[in-house]
Amino acid sequence: MKKIILLYALSVLMFACKSTSATSTNIDSKAQIGMKGNWVIGSVSYPGSQYVKVNSFQIADSECFVGSTWKFVSNNNKGTMALTKAGCTSFSSPITWFVNKDKQFVLKVLNAGLKAKKVKEGYILMLANQTSTSFQLIDKIDVAGKMTDVVYQFQKN
Repeated sequence: MKKIILLYALSVLMFACKSTSATSTNIDSKAQIGMKGNWVIGSVSYPGSQYVKVNSFQIADSECFVGSTWKFVSNNNKGTMALTKAGCTSFSSPITWFVNKDKQFVLKVLNAGLKAKKVKEGYILMLANQTSTSFQLIDKIDVAGKMTDVVYQFQKN
């Protein structure tokens, strides 16, 4: 289940997605090991992006995630993410994550001083098209009653 928040501003719809539903915790070790290392989001794409703005991970506009750096440590399911794009609010945070057997990527963004077990909400995206140098995370949002994919394209750094 995803909560959708609609904000009307300058005739652009803004959607914020946060998944709170339970998911399988059966780990896909091969997928996780393939994600180990440093990555950059090369693009964020979705239909209607000229009219619809997506507030990714309740942090910033999805366009602010282009160029963001991510580090995934597969042996302890920890890592970091950082937004540094000019014209956007900078943001950096530790994360915890895992990939389950259903190819769901489960992410928690950790606030300063909070341990992962204290963070009760997170995000569930689908892992797709994984290679040794790239992968996609796909979020589904409801735009006017139609499910739409938001695709985050990662490249190995």
